[in-house]
Amino acid sequence: MSEPVHSDELLILVSRCYYIDNLPQAQIAKLVNVSQSKISRMLSMARERGLVRVSVPEYQFRSVSLEREFRQRFNIDAVVVRTAAGLQSADLRQSLGYFAGPVAAKWIAANGTIAVAGGRAMQALIEHMRPQAPEPSVTIVQAMGNIDSCPGSYDAVELGRTLARRWQGRFLTLNAPGILPDEDTCRQFLELDPIKSVTEHLRRATTTFVGIGTLDNSVFVERKVLGPREIEVLRAAGGVGEMLGRFYDAAGDECATQFRNRVVSVQLDHIRHLPQVVAVVSGADRSAAVQAAIRGGLIKRLIVDEGGASAILGKAQAHAR
Repeated sequence: MSEPVHSDELLILVSRCYYIDNLPQAQIAKLVNVSQSKISRMLSMARERGLVRVSVPEYQFRSVSLEREFRQRFNIDAVVVRTAAGLQSADLRQSLGYFAGPVAAKWIAANGTIAVAGGRAMQALIEHMRPQAPEPSVTIVQAMGNIDSCPGSYDAVELGRTLARRWQGRFLTLNAPGILPDEDTCRQFLELDPIKSVTEHLRRATTTFVGIGTLDNSVFVERKVLGPREIEVLRAAGGVGEMLGRFYDAAGDECATQFRNRVVSVQLDHIRHLPQVVAVVSGADRSAAVQAAIRGGLIKRLIVDEGGASAILGKAQAHAR
């Protein structure tokens, strides 16, 4: 049966009753002598014909004041996303990714080499990154070795593959464990031509996306790559944060432990010289680790939620007293 043709006048009446007078659809149906089930369709028709126009003021999702504070205090650019109070961790990450993803997508330039680390906040960001146009000249590089033999959806290899597919660029994988059992094995891996080729691209990355972990909240602990004994060694060495599998102290210097020679990723001393290193962080529990990364010159840009930004600035103010 074909859809009945309703006049603009009738659709305006239905829309007026619903949107302006807030009448329930059942009451509107009686006023215009149609079944209640047809009211929803008539409202859709009114929108399709342009009789009803929805106007919503532009929402400012970035906290301009907090971003200004980051520039003044730390001399780095920050994208601080305003978020609803009381969000659970997963929802907080999704909110961060939803709003910041389109911003981060603009940092992937033609002919660029983009290094990508893993992490749940990174996954949420990349889910919402889309190119304005395909860039087949872009090279996406896995920024560090695999956490374990069963990569998850938030690991660097999966996230890098997603970006390469969307930008229609090429993807270089780092086919090695993130942390190897000893220094000799690590050195042998890094000397292999397939690994060396990828690490050379990492050293030339135009934009590098990294996550920041802590000794208490790190994928290496969660996936049992490092146990309590190893974490205590890192803690004794002053470790406060982790980036690309490399643990660093409050000054942003890599902890002087045996682990630094077992990691398959770019060294922190080289990270400092990359043109654009973007840290993606959600939550307030990493404030000390983020502050140390800023202090050590490890990051040039930061994507963070409003609560996390306030915690970082608060810790910096407390430290300055």
